Amino acid sequence: MSTASPASTKRIPRLAVTVGDVAGVGPELALRCTMLSEITDRCQPILVGPADVVRRIGDLLELPVPEVARDWADVEVSDRPMIWPVGDLDAGAVAAGRPDAATGAASLSSVQWAIDAAIDDRVAGIVTGPIQKEAWHQAGCPFPGHTELLADRTGVTDFRMMLTSPQISCVLVTIHEAIADVPKLIRTSSIVEAARLGHAAVSRRLGRPARVTVLGLNPHAGEGGLFSHGEEERLIQPAVDQLSREGIPVTGPLPPDTAFTPRQRDVTDVYVCMYHDQGLIPLKALAFDEAVNVTLGLPIVRTSVDHGTALDLAWTGRASHHSMQAAIEMAIDLAAN
Repeated sequence: MSTASPASTKRIPRLAVTVGDVAGVGPELALRCTMLSEITDRCQPILVGPADVVRRIGDLLELPVPEVARDWADVEVSDRPMIWPVGDLDAGAVAAGRPDAATGAASLSSVQWAIDAAIDDRVAGIVTGPIQKEAWHQAGCPFPGHTELLADRTGVTDFRMMLTSPQISCVLVTIHEAIADVPKLIRTSSIVEAARLGHAAVSRRLGRPARVTVLGLNPHAGEGGLFSHGEEERLIQPAVDQLSREGIPVTGPLPPDTAFTPRQRDVTDVYVCMYHDQGLIPLKALAFDEAVNVTLGLPIVRTSVDHGTALDLAWTGRASHHSMQAAIEMAIDLAAN
């Protein structure tokens, strides 16, 4: 493989777009995005995954399939979408809607390749397609998802998952954790760090200080300890006080059941949520096809779709590409800043 020049010397940024688990909708979404001038006029998407399976899906759905790169020189001399083959799969053995250890290993390898390419500055950022977490587990991966793998591979400890859209943005204090484990994992310092990262990211996008709303953990934000073990008083309020001392416009802790009303959304730019579903249920209800997953705190740009593999829609041509398109467009914007 030839030595690549830095991604920043390209006329347009080069992005690694992993196709996700090929038993799901990821390959179709990636292929559809390579057909959009809104994408190809602004970046060179490199689809990363099992090339033979991607070609099979493209032929099945009558979608144009980019050329498969033979070596990195093929990529460097072109601004056209291309496929970088990763993952040794028998295309005929893969079935729509049936992920397994082999498809999981292929999608894991694709993400690992994309991360390394971004670290080496061969690409300006990565966009990840939807994976099947059970398939990663079957393939022997010790990480529950993209976010934890990204943090480990880039060597960071202060990182957060943020889902963002024009309507609503949510940054998570804990990510893929069982509900029973959440209270013991919350720390004042982790709330403060999540708020700082979310505030900084959204402020850059808005061009002004982002307004932060911090949620309580319990019903009614604990109701003064009646419905809690004092998490709001012991852990969350001190974080809010610290953020206020730092000059961040912050409100909270608010009761989760009223924090997402239209009136509160009008005065909130980013929510700090204590656990996964606390933030992602309202976000997906309001902006399912428009939201983008951004990993904050990484030394590389990473965005992702806000949905899963949609196995019931795999290879049918009925899956919406809008979240993938939004993820690519946001990666382009982040890479430019």
